[in-house]
Amino acid sequence: MMNRRNFIGKTAAGAAAVTIIPRHVLGGKGFVAANDKINVGFIGTGKQGGILLNYFTENCKEIVPIAACDVYKVKLDKFVDQAKKLQGGNGSPKVELKTTEYYGELLDNKEIDAVVIATPDHWHAQVAVDAAKAGKDIYCEKPMALTVAEGRAMVDATRKYNRVFQTGNMQRSWRDFRHAVELVRNGYIGDIKEVNVHVGDPVVQCNLPTEELPKGLNWDMWVGPSLYQEFNSELAPPVERDIYPNWRNYRNFGGGMITDWGAHMFDIVQWALDMDKSGPVGFIPPEKPAKRGLKVVYGNDVVMNHTDWGETNAVQFVGTEGRIEVSRSFLRTYPDEKLAKAELKETDKRVYFSDNHYQDWVKAIKNRTKPISDVETGHRTASVCNLANIAYELQRPLLWDPEAEKFKGDDFANMMLSRPIRGKWDFTDF
Repeated sequence: MMNRRNFIGKTAAGAAAVTIIPRHVLGGKGFVAANDKINVGFIGTGKQGGILLNYFTENCKEIVPIAACDVYKVKLDKFVDQAKKLQGGNGSPKVELKTTEYYGELLDNKEIDAVVIATPDHWHAQVAVDAAKAGKDIYCEKPMALTVAEGRAMVDATRKYNRVFQTGNMQRSWRDFRHAVELVRNGYIGDIKEVNVHVGDPVVQCNLPTEELPKGLNWDMWVGPSLYQEFNSELAPPVERDIYPNWRNYRNFGGGMITDWGAHMFDIVQWALDMDKSGPVGFIPPEKPAKRGLKVVYGNDVVMNHTDWGETNAVQFVGTEGRIEVSRSFLRTYPDEKLAKAELKETDKRVYFSDNHYQDWVKAIKNRTKPISDVETGHRTASVCNLANIAYELQRPLLWDPEAEKFKGDDFANMMLSRPIRGKWDFTDF
């Protein structure tokens, strides 16, 4: 099997060759042939990978899945069967997917223009950095990064290799969330004083018992750059259990629901407060054993509370002249309930418009522009989530410098901005 160093070296050497430049780039910005296609490889073919395959196939006639990678063979086989059934729809060609266990071999495929990363969170940074280095555009699931350091590396690698990177914060492409953000930005409820966000618990240490390893699963590769943890089916459930795996709850693999759903709901707050290139300045945690009550303080004195305010996975903006409440199920405005459906004035400030998160990525690839949830945006949102976990764990107020991306006067907290990386992996190698 080709090792990572050899694959990266070969890819970098080939990057200058004209023959591997994607077709949509050859004619310069905005050039797209009438029948042009974007060849895509899927890295991670579990539940979310299959969902994204459906979304891209249904929404993007330009996307052609041609390769897939997973360390769990039964899931890879299921994904291939799913892709075969979807082929031919929306004008897509019939293609025999190339499959591999090792993502480096997929990235070495010169026919691939872009990748969709749907691995567990602990793999995002390593795969994304290597994909950028290999000259691939990137769609990466949320939360974008497991640590602040990994997120910054993903940004830097994307910029260095001029890649288009869309983070899977797809609520930005939904009308109600965009409308709520524009109402806030244009002062329809006055000055924002407080924001309440309902998402789940912080991350916990993994204490799952060891179970027998199933056939066809390369567990050492699944664990990858994280500290080693013995197999348990809660981390990688069999294909018969059609559920979202619980790796997301445990340290070294995910960040708990505070990152899993926080990547959606904190993201809307970041957007509404115009913080896509910045973030909070302070974190005030509650006392143990509380799993709610964290106060996140912004430089404009807005306080965002992690609290169960009455609606699940939802955001409540509290202004001097009213409230806005938004989730995937509703948009409510008080005291003027008509604001929820009202059209904005021509003179109002507007945010980036997208009504299809997947097609927005395709458009950005064609035009070589930044999509609605660019890598910097995804990084800043993921940082809020990751910093919240640090505050809950350390149980002390923390001052944050969003420009330097460091805690002020707290060396121990700054050590928690990264994590130990196991074995040969190195997400800073670009």
